[in-house]
Amino acid sequence: MFGQFAVGSALIVLSIAVHAGFMALAARAVRRREAWLRRPPALARLGLALALLSLWLMAGMSATVWIWALYFLWSGALGDLEEAVYFSLISFTTLGFGDIVLDRPHRLLSGMLAANGLVLFGLTTAVLIDLIRSLHSAQAGPRSGG
Repeated sequence: MFGQFAVGSALIVLSIAVHAGFMALAARAVRRREAWLRRPPALARLGLALALLSLWLMAGMSATVWIWALYFLWSGALGDLEEAVYFSLISFTTLGFGDIVLDRPHRLLSGMLAANGLVLFGLTTAVLIDLIRSLHSAQAGPRSGG
C-alpha cells in the first residue's frame, strides 16, 4: 500500500512539473505577444489566442495521461499501450467507466490518477482564466488615471 502511495506521489509530482512547464510557456507566449494582441481586430485575436492556449494546455494534460499510461505499461499493471492510455485518460478525467480495473498491487493508483486529474483541471482552468484576463488587459492597453 505504501509503495503505491510513493509511486503515485512521484507520478503526481512529475505530471504537475511537466504541466507547470506547459503553463509557464503559455504565460510567456502571451507576454511576448502583447503588442500583437493589442492591435485590432481585437475580438479575432482574442479568439485565436484563446483557442491556441486551450489546445496547448490540453496538450499538457495529454502529456500527463501518457506519463501515467507509460508507467502502467512498464509496471505490467496493464497489458498494452492502447489499454494503458485508455485507462489513464478515463481515470484522469474521473469518468471511470469501470470496464478496466487495476489489480490489487496497483489499484490505489487509479484514485491517485483521478486526484491528479482533478488538480490539473483546476490549475489549468485558473491559468486559462488568468491568461484570458491578461489578453483582455493587453487589448485594452494602458488606462489613463484621469
